[in-house]
This record gives sequence, C-alpha cells and structure tokens, in this order.
Amino acid sequence: MESSDGKEEVRLVRVGTRKSQLARIQTDLVVEKLKTENPDITYEIVAMTTTGDQILDVALSKIGEKSLFTKELERALERKEVDLVVHSLKDLPTALPAGFCIGTILKREDPRDAVVIAEQHDGKALAMLPAGSVIGTSSLRRVAQLRRLYPHLNFKDIRGNLNTRLRKLDAEGGPYAALVLAAAGLIRMGWGHRISQLLSPDICMYAVGQGALAVETRVGDDDILSQLSKLTDPSTALRCVAERAFLRKLEGGCSVPVAVHSELENYQLSLMGVILSLDGTQAMDNKMVVDVTKGIGNEVKANFASRAGISLTTPSLAELATADWLGTSLAQSLLGKGAAAVLEQARIENAST
Repeated sequence: MESSDGKEEVRLVRVGTRKSQLARIQTDLVVEKLKTENPDITYEIVAMTTTGDQILDVALSKIGEKSLFTKELERALERKEVDLVVHSLKDLPTALPAGFCIGTILKREDPRDAVVIAEQHDGKALAMLPAGSVIGTSSLRRVAQLRRLYPHLNFKDIRGNLNTRLRKLDAEGGPYAALVLAAAGLIRMGWGHRISQLLSPDICMYAVGQGALAVETRVGDDDILSQLSKLTDPSTALRCVAERAFLRKLEGGCSVPVAVHSELENYQLSLMGVILSLDGTQAMDNKMVVDVTKGIGNEVKANFASRAGISLTTPSLAELATADWLGTSLAQSLLGKGAAAVLEQARIENAST
C-alpha cells in the first residue's frame, strides 16, 4: 500500500501482552503465525503488568477479581493503544466486557496438569511421596481433586511466575517435595524435561481452557478479525467453547473447584465436568456427548451469537452454538443435582479461611 506521497505505507498492528517470560513466549508464537499469514503487516508487541502480576502474596482464589490478568490489557484495547491482546484462555473470564470478542483460539498444547518433583524425590510419582510431603500449587481445583486420592500429602499455596516457583522447589532445604503446574506452560518454556508425571483425567481433570491461547480484540474490527481468522484451530475452539459454557453456567472461577475434560473425534464432542468441595470430600460429575454436525435450533444459535463474545469464522456458527449448548446442558445437569449448594459452600469456606 502506498501513501499519498508515493512511499510504501507500513501497516502496524500493536499486540498487547503481559510482561512475564511465559506470556512473551506465547505472544511470540502468535505473532510469528500472524507474520506468516500476513507478511505485509508489521506487528509490534506492547507488554504491560496486570493486577495479577502485582499481587503475589495472596492466593488467587482469595483476591475475588475475575479479570486479574486481563483488565489492564483490555483498557489498552479500549483506548486503542493496542489492536489485539494475547491471553492464556484459562485467564480470560467467560463473560467479556461489552465491545470485546475472542477473535481466534489457537491449537491447544497439552491441557493436562503436570507434577514436577524435587531432586531428593527424583523418580517418584505423587502416590510414592512420603506422608506429610508438601505439594505446591495455587489452584483450589487441583487441591480438591488430589486430596481425595492422596490424603497423606499436604498442599500449600505457591505464587509467582514459573521461574519463581521452580526456584522455590529447587531451593536447598525448601519446603516443597513437588509442584503441580500446567504442562502447557512448562512445555512452552522449554522445561518439558522437568515433568515427572502427567495427571490423567481419573486423577485430576484440568481447568477450563487450559493449554489454549486466545486473542481478544474489538468487536467490529474486521481487518484484525480477518488476520486472526487464519489462526483458529477448529477442534480446540469447539472444545474450549463447550468448557467455557460449562463454567459460565455454573458461575465458577478460581474461587471454586471446577474441572473439565473434553475430546473431539469424528465430530463427536464429549465433555466431562466435575465440581468439588474445597476438601474434595464432595464431588459431582457428569459427561455428555453431542454430534456437532447435527445442529440445533435457530433460537439457540441466536442466543449464542449475542452473548458468547466469540467472533470466529471457523468452525461454523451452528457448530460453535452446539458446543456452547453442550457445556450449558452439562452444567444444568449438575445444578439439577444440587451443585449450586456445593459451590456456594466452597465460596463461603474459601472466603473465611
């Protein structure tokens, strides 16, 4: 494109992200894909600190803010200081502010949780650790599930970025026998070799959206949405839309233990979800499957389009709405069995401890 004076005009797109090393690595992954698809555009990364990055002495579940890692980025997006924002999808609230949408969901990295064992316990899995061993994790979801299977272990909150957490684990004389972290982050940081154990769904189901990257932008910014559309992974998008609908209907977040496991094979989208009490003694789960090609009513599609905050050209609107219906229906099945009371009790107990 040339300007009025005949010079080549540079198209510049500003990409917002958090300042952490993992966030920058993830953003670099997205930007490289954008450059490949849009070689005529220059992408500039704008890194900033979020509220969640600043509060490191309080457990995430205690802070009571749903947009801990997104609010400052969305303000920059609103002020047009950036054109799009790269998120770990699990950090993105299920209800976006008015005027914003998810423009793409990229192919998911391994969504499972991973165990990183301290050197003195090398070669052991969680079940093999001595009684009283301290396991570091910042997630109520992980603690609630793991306490049920490993009552001999103690769980302690640990904050900070991945580098900080691993330093605490590796510190001589430190309290931690192991950490439980998202496998995706370790893999993207190049630390997959530190993983001692990957937790299967029968041990610990993962967080909604875990392992997936999403890009948020402004509704109606067709140029940016067109650039982002080329990056979407349809399978990941359908799985994550179902998971987010499940969490949204339950009105869950990091202050309550909610976990999922999803699969898509031969157009059959399956979603398993569980809600738990904080100590893991109460658990309610269910699984549902839907054929995403069968389609659903126009009213359901219209409702999805108006509230989901997702603007993807692929998969189709009908398929995305079907995935959303699956997540909502699964949540309703648990609410019908009394899940609301379990979740409310978890919120009360978490606020009081």
